[in-house]
Amino acid sequence: MKQIVVISGKGGTGKTVIAGSFASLAKNKVMADCDVDAADLHLLLYPVIKETHEFRGGKKAVIDKEKCTGCKKCMEVCRYGAIREVRMGKREARGGYPQFSIPDSQFYIDAISCEGCGVCAHICPEQAIQMKESTTGKWYISDTKYGPLVHAKLGIAEENSGKLVTIVKQNAKTVAEKDGMDYIIIDGPPGIGCPVIASIGGADIALVVTEPTLSGIHDMKRIIGVANHFGIKSVVCINKYDLNMRNTLSIENYCQNSNMKVIGRIPYDETVVKALVKGIPVVEYSNSVSAGEIKILWEKIQAELKDR
Repeated sequence: MKQIVVISGKGGTGKTVIAGSFASLAKNKVMADCDVDAADLHLLLYPVIKETHEFRGGKKAVIDKEKCTGCKKCMEVCRYGAIREVRMGKREARGGYPQFSIPDSQFYIDAISCEGCGVCAHICPEQAIQMKESTTGKWYISDTKYGPLVHAKLGIAEENSGKLVTIVKQNAKTVAEKDGMDYIIIDGPPGIGCPVIASIGGADIALVVTEPTLSGIHDMKRIIGVANHFGIKSVVCINKYDLNMRNTLSIENYCQNSNMKVIGRIPYDETVVKALVKGIPVVEYSNSVSAGEIKILWEKIQAELKDR
């Protein structure tokens, strides 16, 4: 069983277009969408969810209003402004006079702003604040017409996406081993952060998708450096290579000097946009030049894997 991860140093290079096409071209495989912060592989594969699981990736502070005395020490130490005070009126009667309102306050913690650091719980003299596990996302095992898909969705402003990526990969591997699959095709997240490191771990080959722009070149070099650091074999595909031949030559020269193969050159093709609008992998949508190049790219990936 071979793991193929499609990554890019920046977003918008066409990574998911290629991963979705690989899902269509490959036989006997499992797909994993490890871009849990902004998953979109499902837009091409139309999964039918079979299993849904909660992801608990951290803790949030919760105030026990019965114990809280309103000393505001927690507000003073919270660097994220997550602890809020709500002033209200409380009606009381004194000395036989009619009830009247006096100021009263209640405190609550905004779960979105809370970073789960636990300082407020540590500082509270009444132990009125507890750190409790919270559900920060969900992960799924689904069926598609191309085979099983393991994917996830992280909640808004939630962290620990690297942990969720690891869960997606582990379960994709479990499904692959159970069903005797030959490949795990991973649509990785962009960038060089923790989710990317989690997605490339244990991969047999990383396909770095870049584009002939200055930012594309800069970020390609960064992600290649990350892959090299962890001993992951990398190959490069230049998407929309014909938009700027000078930058394309710069990418090729860098790869040649770094002893790295450029195994794909995909031209700019409006057919790709039309296929995305229809929600169909481009290799199924048409026999355009770009579709043909992606098919050749998949054949070259397979050849690279035979050498490992």
